[in-house]
Amino acid sequence: MDCVFCRLISEGTARWVAREPEACAFAPLDPLAPGHTLVVPTRHYAGVFDTPPDVLAASTVLVQRVAAAMRTGLGASGVNVLSASGPGSEQSVPHLHFHVVPRWADDGISTWPAGRSRHRLPGDPVERLAGALDLGRPPRHGS
Repeated sequence: MDCVFCRLISEGTARWVAREPEACAFAPLDPLAPGHTLVVPTRHYAGVFDTPPDVLAASTVLVQRVAAAMRTGLGASGVNVLSASGPGSEQSVPHLHFHVVPRWADDGISTWPAGRSRHRLPGDPVERLAGALDLGRPPRHGS
């Protein structure tokens, strides 16, 4: 497998923000804002679907720490956390990653989708999603 993030991690050639056993953080080549950081698991997982829960948790804890450092170290008033997983999501590198983008009022960028999906589903998508989450779980008591 030829994964650019795995290569950066193994060669140690990234501009590191943090390196931890389960996750690491580094600067992207083309940042959206000063301090824009990528947080990735240190082992290869293509996306959110195949990442073990403990690795996903460690990655999101590092996302939270990086976001807090953006507030204290860069004076950011907020952050955007962006991730894409799987075909159709516009995932640019097939290694789970979170963009943590520091934001300031009137910084001139927008990371929120400008439109709505044209995709339509039969039935109620909320009910379908809730049903899919309940598959394989024991019945809830008291509900």
